[in-house]
Amino acid sequence: MARNEVRSVIKLRSTAGTGFTYVTRKNRRNDPDRLTLVKYDPIVRQHVPFREDR
Repeated sequence: MARNEVRSVIKLRSTAGTGFTYVTRKNRRNDPDRLTLVKYDPIVRQHVPFREDR
C-alpha cells in the first residue's frame, strides 16, 4: 500500500543552534503552517522550541 500523502514526514530542528533534530509526521490539511513544539534537546540538556524544517 502507498503512504498517505496528507500525513507527511517532517524534521523538527532545535532552535538552540545545536543541529539536533526529531523526525515526526503531521497532517498538512489540519496544520498547513510550520509546526513548533517544545521538546528536549540532549545536547544543551533543556527543553527548547523545535521548529519544522523544510
